[in-house]
Amino acid sequence: MINISSLNNIDFETISIESEWNFSDTKEMKMHRIHAYPAKFPAFIASKAIEYAENEGVKINTIADIFCGCGTVALEAKIHDINFWGCDINPVATLIAKAKSNSYQIPTLKFYYNRINNYIDSINLSENLYSYANERLVYWFDKESYLSLYKIKQAIDNVIPNGKYKDAFLCIFSSILKASSRWLTKSIKPQIDPNKPSVNVKEIFAQQYERFIKAAKEINVNNSNVILIENANFLVKKPIPKVDLIVTSPPYVTSYEYADLHQLSALWLGYATDYRELRRGSIGSIYNSDTYCFNQNDLNNIGKNIVHKLINKGGLTAKVKSVARYYLDMQAAIKKSADIINNTGMIFCVVGDTEYKGIRIENSKHLVQCLIDNGYKDIKVSKRRISKKLLTPYRDKLGRFSADNSQRKVYHEEFVISGRV
Repeated sequence: MINISSLNNIDFETISIESEWNFSDTKEMKMHRIHAYPAKFPAFIASKAIEYAENEGVKINTIADIFCGCGTVALEAKIHDINFWGCDINPVATLIAKAKSNSYQIPTLKFYYNRINNYIDSINLSENLYSYANERLVYWFDKESYLSLYKIKQAIDNVIPNGKYKDAFLCIFSSILKASSRWLTKSIKPQIDPNKPSVNVKEIFAQQYERFIKAAKEINVNNSNVILIENANFLVKKPIPKVDLIVTSPPYVTSYEYADLHQLSALWLGYATDYRELRRGSIGSIYNSDTYCFNQNDLNNIGKNIVHKLINKGGLTAKVKSVARYYLDMQAAIKKSADIINNTGMIFCVVGDTEYKGIRIENSKHLVQCLIDNGYKDIKVSKRRISKKLLTPYRDKLGRFSADNSQRKVYHEEFVISGRV
């Protein structure tokens, strides 16, 4: 990793790729894969970040992830017997994170699974139920799949008390929704596959339950560390505990709309009656940005330069405003992060650049400037190649990742950035 004290004359394109951030030395635990999640933070990076910080002299009692997503860092903290605090604005993400980072008694999981099945067998549903369903769920699910899912959800709600076991089964339920729907398999964009065959919902629920059992058995740790995950916006969350290390992967501007990608779970789990409500407050979302007002002078030099280029290219559009809002939110997040890290602590971030209308959106350089502006020292930057086969650097017209170099190119490298308070 190279040290950076100033961005003057630093070309991020020439920063070397370091192989240690590309691949894992060990096989990823099953619990990390228990629920699909777009752009999931690789577990081995979280583990290596902990090792890296300790080698840099950070004494770690508590780790935080201020954009915790599906809880990759939380689970790695659990395995390493380190206290963890994390938050995410997306309730689907925090449900998955809680389910992944809890400890379970296998007999109790089996007990509740049997109760769920017994309850399902006793349910008689009205034939009119599908007619009165949320119109978005009717759009995504045929009648048979909808009614089968409804029975499972009713069973979970009625036979399992609130707590970690209910979270576990809701996570299992959430993880089968896309496969049970008309959603085009492996597509990033929400779109119908008219030729997608129907599935046996109860059967795939049983299969996913078995995967969860195997994952829970694999962890089998009795550590005494405390894991706390909150569904909250870091920018406004109070209070926040003091931590020794932040390990996080901030959202990418001009990238995913997580509320759209998780709409099936958000609707089924009752987090919203209209999934679009969950776009509100999301960093980098283009939605609700058309009326957003900002002062360009509030942007740091990197953000100001990029926004200026975008305005010159196509005017002050909602998309450009969303970029400005993203940069201002990230500036606020990094400023707040400096306040919660203990003396001699560290922040460790993984972020990639994107591109919009031919202009490089330099999320990495902007983040480094944020660290400099907020007094972080010993700032180091390295680069990793996104190594998962799914994340090839091209995307087709349907939003699916592709190896075809005639398709639209997307990011395929990320920057590994650290700084000390």
